[in-house]
Parts: sequence; structure tokens; C-alpha cells
Amino acid sequence: MKKNKRSLTKIVFGAEKNAAASIDKKELHNYSDIAARMFHTRVLTVKELSFPALAEFASSLLTALNYYRMLYFVNVLKIDMIYVTAILTLIGIYDVLNNPIMGMAYDRTRTRWGKARPYIMFATIPYFLSTAVLYSGASFLGNSAGDDPKKIIFVFVTLFAQETFSTIYSIPRNNMTTLMSPNPKDRITVALLNNYIGGTGSQIVYLTFLPLMELNNKGYINAPMSTVFTIIAFVATSLGAISNIAMAIGCRERIILQPDPAPITKSIFYILKNKYARRNFLANFSVSWWSSGGYAWDVVTQMEIFGGVMYASLAYMPNTIFNYLSIGLIPRFQKLFKNNNRNAVIGLRVWDLLTAAAICGFGWFLVDRKWIIMAIYGFFYGLNALNNGPAKVFEGELEREINDYTEFVTGERPDGTINILTDLITKVTSPINALLTIFLFKWSGYDPSIPMLPWSQGSKLVYQKVFFLYNGIGLLPSVIKMIPYLFYDLVGEKREKMYIQLNERRALIAEQNENNDEVEKMIEMLEEESQ
Repeated sequence: MKKNKRSLTKIVFGAEKNAAASIDKKELHNYSDIAARMFHTRVLTVKELSFPALAEFASSLLTALNYYRMLYFVNVLKIDMIYVTAILTLIGIYDVLNNPIMGMAYDRTRTRWGKARPYIMFATIPYFLSTAVLYSGASFLGNSAGDDPKKIIFVFVTLFAQETFSTIYSIPRNNMTTLMSPNPKDRITVALLNNYIGGTGSQIVYLTFLPLMELNNKGYINAPMSTVFTIIAFVATSLGAISNIAMAIGCRERIILQPDPAPITKSIFYILKNKYARRNFLANFSVSWWSSGGYAWDVVTQMEIFGGVMYASLAYMPNTIFNYLSIGLIPRFQKLFKNNNRNAVIGLRVWDLLTAAAICGFGWFLVDRKWIIMAIYGFFYGLNALNNGPAKVFEGELEREINDYTEFVTGERPDGTINILTDLITKVTSPINALLTIFLFKWSGYDPSIPMLPWSQGSKLVYQKVFFLYNGIGLLPSVIKMIPYLFYDLVGEKREKMYIQLNERRALIAEQNENNDEVEKMIEMLEEESQ
């Protein structure tokens, strides 16, 4: 009986036969030199660093625009909230169905041009085109009734098209950069450029909308928001289409995968083979029901507690400045933590928790003292931003290590299929999340029908709760999500050994299966350097 139990454990949690963790080490040893070079040699060109960053910039413009999607539907298109909710519910149900299908298709894709690039080439234009049409609808549909069938059908059809092509586009797009290079420094550089340039795109949208919203609410201007949405949407989608096609053409996939992928029924459970991903999955599941109340508490804080865009910009200024300056601190933090990603992530997350707790604690008592609360927020939020650059490096690389470990023990990179399990977390707990959202919104006492003007709610208790829902509600989930990293041991020699074996296997596959020109070119280049 004990033997059967051990065998079952090995079957479920052990390495697959064709994985780097279980292939005969003598067979892999022939590729040890090239494997070490694959790990230590940077191969990305300036073009390959730039195109993904431009694509991320355009995507961030749209992500920020989507933040105001409900405002667009209700206040600009003027569709009744009941119909908007019904449409979004139907699209959400459809999303549950099409995500798994695309995830399975993506994981089973093998072409000479790579795994992600063909999808990006195919889906980019219809995705961005449907998005542009959606956000320009108010410019030609007019100011008809909230139950106008033309508006309702228009929104449903364009959202359906957008969601379809978004799924086809986004899964490969999000995984493209991990396939471009086996070198950690390459991956860190790409991630940093994407993050900071993308963040700049988001800030441009926020800096456009909030001032316009405040000036409209105060009656100083009468700017047609339909035109604002149309202009931003067309700029973002045009840039997005061009930059993503350029990325698909100009960037190369150099991470070679085994030619014959595992059956879907098997690969969907590969998260069970990865103890690190399994722990993160359980931590995320345990807090997936958590909610902040489902409202834009950051906008309420800026417009009503801080007193408007100008005052909010002063409170946010230290964070904005230190966020970019923190890039220069990356080498210092790498030296401080001796390139131990696990220790760095734990230390920097504790740092963030302490600053968030300080903001929330002081804010509860001083929320009605505008200049004092702005100073407190600016100081601690700025302190929080000092580690942003290093945190992005360490957290991004730790996440990639965990994904690479899946390939190490299974021989696969089921990035699309694994998302089926992780996406199901929110679906399973969404009823609890919805109930908590309703409860917290009622608990706040906030009345959304009152225009967003300084202290318009007239209640200190309401704004204490608003400030807590913005700054403090996420403390508990953050603590729980940090727990798995206390048991993370893929560090030091163990980490480097994993990558050497992983790259040895990639080199072996490249020799046995000539199906990726870019991988062959990279290996030839590294071999020439070795000679």
C-alpha cells in the first residue's frame, strides 16, 4: 500500500519523463557549455526592447480608458444601468467560455514563426478596431433614450467582438516577452521598460480625464466627453495596432518547446506539478472573495478629500517622482539582497505593508485635515515608491522563475491552459465577492448621486471609511499572498542548476527538431562565441 501511495505521489507531483528534471544527465551534459551561455548571454536587440514597450504603452492607454468604461456607458452613451449590467453579465459568461478554448489552442500551437507571434499578427487589428468603434459610438449614436435598442445592440456587438479578439490577442501578447530570451537580465530589462513606459501611458489618460471631470462638475467648461473618448481611443488603438504588428514582425521567440505538446487533460493540471505555483494558487484562492467595495475610492479621495485635481497632484507628486528615481536604486537593492529574489520580495512587500498601514492609520484620525492628510499621504506614498523599481525587478523575475519551474518539471509551458485554473478562482468566489462589495458600499455610507466636489458628503465618518477602503482594505490579502514566499527555496545554486538543465534540454530539442529558425540562429551565435 505504501508503495502505491509513493507511486501516486510521483505520478501527480513528480517530473515528467521528457522534462529537464528527469532526462538522463549524461545526455544533457553534452550541451552544458551552450546552456550556460544561454543563461548568461544577452541576445535582445534595441528593436526587441523598444517594440514591446511601445505596445505596452498603447495597451496601458486602453487599460486606463477602460477604467472609465462604466462612466462612458452611463454618462456619455446614456444607456440605462440595468441594460449595461445585463450586457456585461452576458459578456462575462461568454468570457468564461472563450478563455479556456483560447488557452488550450495557444498551448498546442507550434509553428516556425513561434508560438505567440502568429496570434498577435492575426488578432491585433480586429481587437484594436473593435475597441475604437466602441469608444466612438457616442459621437454618431446621438442623445437618444437610455433604452434605445440601437445603443444596446451596438454596445453588445462591439463588446462581443472586442472580448473575442482580446482573448485571442492578449494571452499570446502577455506571454510573448517570456519567450524572447532565456537570459534573466534580458527579461528584467524588457519588464522594466514595459512597466514604466506603460505606466506613463496610464498617467496620460488619468491626467486628461480627472481635470476635465472636475472642470465639468464645477461648471467651468462644457467639454463633450464623447469627443474626448473618441480621440483617446483612436490614438491608443492606432498606436496599439502599429506597435503590436511591429513587435510580432521584429521580435523573435528563442525559447524552444517540445514539438508535441501534452494532452489538454494533462496539461491543465500541470499547476499541481509546480509546488511554488500550487502554493500561490491556494493563497490567491483564499482571498479571491475579498473586495474593496467595488467603487473608485481613489477618485473620491482625490476629488473630495484632497479637494480636487490640483491638490491631489501635490499629494501624489512624491510617489510620481520617486517611482521613476527608484530605477537607479535597483543595483543597490540587488547588492543588499545578494540577488536573492525570494528575500527581496518578502522584504519589499513588508515595506509596502508598513507604509500602507501608516497611511490608513493616520488617515482615520486626520482625514478632515486636508493639508495634514495630504502631507501624510505624500510622505508615506512617496516612501512606498522608493522601492518600486527594485520590487518590479524581483517580483517579475520570481514569477518567471515559477513559470520556468513548470517547464523544468513537465517539459511544457502551459501558460494558457494553467490560466483556466487560476481564472476559475474569481468565478467560484464571485458570489461572495459580490455580496461583500454590496455590504462594504452600504457600510461606507457614500452617496454616488452627489457630484464629486470637495467634502460634498459632509460627513467625517463617511470619508474615514472611504479612505480606509482606498488604502487599508487590501492589507489582509497582501499578507496572505506573501506567505507562500516564506517557503520558496528556488534560490542560489538550486536556481542556477535548474536553468542550466532547462537550457540543456532546450538545446537538445533544438538539435533534434529543426523547427525554429530563431532558436537555431541564437545557438549558432553562442557556439561561435564559444569557439
